[in-house]
Amino acid sequence: MKDRRQFERFAIALPARMENIVSKRRHIFNFKTRNISSAGAFIDTTEKFSEGTRFKMDITVPNRKIKKLTGALSLIECEGSVVRSTESGIAVCFNGNCQLLCFKDF
Repeated sequence: MKDRRQFERFAIALPARMENIVSKRRHIFNFKTRNISSAGAFIDTTEKFSEGTRFKMDITVPNRKIKKLTGALSLIECEGSVVRSTESGIAVCFNGNCQLLCFKDF
């Protein structure tokens, strides 16, 4: 199978909080990424999500260098949709509306 990815992926487990935004009920899930790029991520989960499911996601980036430079922890906020679902997880595509936020560590 030919790799069609346009952006480099990094194999890193980051805490991710995902909120399903298509249902009338608010469903929040806590996961970890298996790998991530600027365009999307693969999330380890046994939860089932249909392709096309829209979501909001917060990804915590526990980076000592960022904390040393800014005195803050960082968080990526993004939106996107599920593009593939397997037994071991889901592939998500970000819609390009991602923001990097820094929070002071109190």
